[in-house]
Amino acid sequence: MDTPAGITLTAPLPERAEEVLTPSALELVARLHRELNASRRERLAARAQVVANIAAGGTLDFLPETAGIRGDEGWRVVPPAPGLVDRRVEITGPTDRKMTINALNSGARVWLADLEDASTPRWASVIGGQLNLLDAVNRTIDHTAENGKSYALRDDAELATIVVRPRGWHMEEKHIEVDGEPTSGALVDFALYVSTAGLAQIAKGLGPYFYLPKMEHHLEARLWNEAFVIASEHLGFPRGTIRATCLIETIPAAFQMEEILYELCEHSAGLNAGRWDYLFSIVKTFRSRGAEFLLPDRNAITMTAPFMRAYTELLVRTCHRRGAHAIGGMAAFIPSKDEAANAAAFEKVTADKSREAGDGFDGSWVAHPGMVTTCREVFDRVLGDRPNQLDNLRENVQVSADQLLDIASAGGEVTEAGLRSNVDVALQYLRAWLGGLGAVAIHDLMEDAATAEISRSQTWQWLRGGIVMSDTGRTVTKDLVQQIVEEVVQTLPGEPSDYDVAKELFLEVAVSDEYVDFLTTPAYARMD
Repeated sequence: MDTPAGITLTAPLPERAEEVLTPSALELVARLHRELNASRRERLAARAQVVANIAAGGTLDFLPETAGIRGDEGWRVVPPAPGLVDRRVEITGPTDRKMTINALNSGARVWLADLEDASTPRWASVIGGQLNLLDAVNRTIDHTAENGKSYALRDDAELATIVVRPRGWHMEEKHIEVDGEPTSGALVDFALYVSTAGLAQIAKGLGPYFYLPKMEHHLEARLWNEAFVIASEHLGFPRGTIRATCLIETIPAAFQMEEILYELCEHSAGLNAGRWDYLFSIVKTFRSRGAEFLLPDRNAITMTAPFMRAYTELLVRTCHRRGAHAIGGMAAFIPSKDEAANAAAFEKVTADKSREAGDGFDGSWVAHPGMVTTCREVFDRVLGDRPNQLDNLRENVQVSADQLLDIASAGGEVTEAGLRSNVDVALQYLRAWLGGLGAVAIHDLMEDAATAEISRSQTWQWLRGGIVMSDTGRTVTKDLVQQIVEEVVQTLPGEPSDYDVAKELFLEVAVSDEYVDFLTTPAYARMD
């Protein structure tokens, strides 16, 4: 296919690729790259400077230079867009054909169509996900599984509103080059969607809606806002048609919630509490201060820990003060054939969602269609016929920097059982990711890249700190981690040799002297 000047496609085109790699879409990719890529690289460099400042004895705090934004009572974000007024239950998942159909049919109000943590950046997946979204918007999508079961969109139900999560600012797209440079995965995902399925959404009275991941500074939100303005001009629709919900899933962003809403004001649709990435971010940001910011076993950290309560309550308070939706975190449980395990899972989900609804959240996430009803019933009891609880201002909430940084308030211990669990989940997930699957059911939980990140980050943190594990009295060392990896791999599904590349990758990011910011970066280098 012909491409606009300066654009090079470095891999063969998957089937039907020309339907999303349209001239207009590729022209937008080129324009976004030429106008924004230098700023993107500056923002990524600024992240490294924050880590360096903390290593030199600094800390995080609310920014004095933006105190005027936080203190100004006069501004609000725009009112909710069509399809985003009532968000009491949202389902998340990858954009393969089966999941696309099941998510839209699930009864959830919103589907987070995940091109990031629940997907892989294989070229076929990048294009295939966009095609599935286009077919879904055009209501031409269907699927027949290997067992002969057929899937199609229901005609008798209101389908979930599609909200797309592109890749984060750090990921590159090596299969599309502009002027000889790899492009931003985030901007490629955005440009291809907004130029194709997004335009079809506008024609249907909705709009191109997005979830924005892994931001660490409000200037990264400004960069997204610039991309939205450029796309609106390029494609000829009004500014403000695009809406974006930002995930507050890094600890630096927790100190800049109001500023992030402000930067996206005319495009803002709210904030979300992304719990697993938030914990991963704590290790990454305070990597040089392990003892002070030590995390216990992943499963020991609940949303009721004081530092997590401070984060989520501040999020609700901030959103409602500015007229924005506050969306709760993930319920990763998936229905099990074990009745006792199933009952326990539903009980935990009900308790978790009840806490969120009681705290003022306007909706929350689930990972499986079987959990939609449970989440909806909890929010129905609080909301009734109201579409949200933006009027619940939580004016009693006052959160300090010390409360957000009080990681020790989590309690809990580091155990060898926890270390083995981290290795188990990370190896199974990385094997699947390298094979093209981004969302994987492991031990009755739907795991994604955020899970692998916290699993390898905790391992790295415990190793660097020479932590003594409470259940065995053994010290976490490089030799012990390598030994546990070899022991665990013998217990996993399939043959041990199936995990050779996953083992290599895990050890690269879990026992190296230098912390690797994102494991998906070296993983992507191993992917065609």
